[in-house]
Parts: sequence; structure tokens; C-alpha cells
Amino acid sequence: MRYKKLIILLFLIASCSSSKRISETTSKEVSKTVKTTDSISENITPIEETTPKPIVVVKINKPDIEAPPIKAETTEKVNHHAWHDLLQKYVSNKGHVNYKGLKNNRNALLNYITVLGKNTPNDLWTKADKLAYWINAYNAFTIDLILQNYPVKSIKDIKNPWKQRLWKLGSKWYNLEEIEHQILRKMDEPRIHFAIVCASFSCPKLQNEAFTASNIESQLTLATTEFLNDSARNTISKNSLELSKIFQWFAKDFKQNPSLIDFLNQYSTIEISAKAKKSFKNYNWDLNE
Repeated sequence: MRYKKLIILLFLIASCSSSKRISETTSKEVSKTVKTTDSISENITPIEETTPKPIVVVKINKPDIEAPPIKAETTEKVNHHAWHDLLQKYVSNKGHVNYKGLKNNRNALLNYITVLGKNTPNDLWTKADKLAYWINAYNAFTIDLILQNYPVKSIKDIKNPWKQRLWKLGSKWYNLEEIEHQILRKMDEPRIHFAIVCASFSCPKLQNEAFTASNIESQLTLATTEFLNDSARNTISKNSLELSKIFQWFAKDFKQNPSLIDFLNQYSTIEISAKAKKSFKNYNWDLNE
């Protein structure tokens, strides 16, 4: 019994001694670990907090591309757009005029005439500028003369239609006779006779566009060609001519080319003989509506 107790006592003593060694060892290892951690911490440089820098957008310039040149427009001395708009609206491609419709919109025509009155030709104007101005003025005044007397069957039913001074341009009052004979005919351009109209069937047709300085050459050529080759106004063959009386009334204007036949051959679709016989048609003064 004593022997058994002795064994138990020895066992307890040994257990206590072992626990003490383990505790001491564990304590030493923990202390070592802490020291090692502190050492690592001392050697690590702390990361400083910084304000983020703004993002800089770099703009890359595209290479310069040369723009195509802008075509310079011919500068008109007078704005004829209002007249052009009226012609487009009230005149057919064949030159027939809707006088009834135009009369209801006469104020637009009078406004255009006012524009002409405030912008009269001077010595600085080119021949093209002057031609466009006076042709448009003559035609606009003719239309206005008809509107003032409408309804009317013929311009010749109006008393002294070409001598009435009804339109003021600048400080002067004009009539149709002065514009045609004292201004336009003196500009040595015989084609004006196919651009200005007398509101009659046998006259050249009223073009449904305004004449402009920039297009005057092509417009005069077109008006002359259309009139000359219109069988209702001229009958042409190689050896025989039955012409509009315009060629008789203003014969002097066409002999500058140097002859009437030479002038006609510039615009006729038929080659006319220099020896062709000439006669003239009766003139129809019925209103061109």
C-alpha cells in the first residue's frame, strides 16, 4: 500500500516539473515572436496618404485640312429677287401672263418698283448691270401699266401706253418710250428687242425669270434664239423669210452685224442664204395672257 502511494507521488512530481518547462518554453517562444514582429514593423516604411492628382486630358490636334475655295458670287447692283418670284408665280414657260392673279398681288410689284427707284444706275455700273436693270424695269412697268387698266384686251386700248410717265426712278419720272429708245437702244445691244415685251402675242415672250448682270449674256442669247425660231412669230427657210415686224421697225439696230441675215444666222437653226427673200408678218396686239 505504501509502495503504491509512493509511485503516485513520484508521478505527480514529474508532471508538475514537465508543465513548468513547457510553460517556460512557450513563454520564451511568444516573447521571441513579439520581438521579431516589432523588428519587422520598424523596418517597414509607412505608406503616406496622398491626394489623387487630377487626370490631364491631352488634346491631339488634327492636321489642318484646307477647305475648298468658296466661289465668289457676282455682286448684283440691285436685288431682283422679288421680280423673279413674281415672274415664276404668274408667268408660264410659254410667256402667258396671269394678269388677274398678279393684280391681286400688285403691292409686291410696286414694292419691287420702289427698290428700283432707290437704286438707279450710275457711271460705276457695268454694261451688264445696266442692261439687267433697264430690261427688268421696262418689263415690270409694262406689266404694271396693264394692271392699272385691267381688264383690257390689248395694250393699244390704253391711251398713249408708251408715253405715260407713271414710274419714278430716283428723282425722275419715266415712261416706256424713253427707256426703250433713249436708254436701251443706245447701248448697242440689238438682242434687247427680244428681252423687253409689249404685253402682246406677237411680242417676244415674257421670260419667267428676272434678268441679272451675271447671266445677262446667256439670257439675251436664249431670248433671241427662242423668238427667232418660234414659227408663230417667224417663218424661216434657206431662201425665204417671213419675219416679225420687229426686224422691220428696228432694221438699223440689226444691220450692225453687218447685215440682218448675218445677225439671223447667229441664232437660227436653219442656215439662211444671203439672197433670201424677206417679208414681214402682221402683228398681233392681243394681250399675252
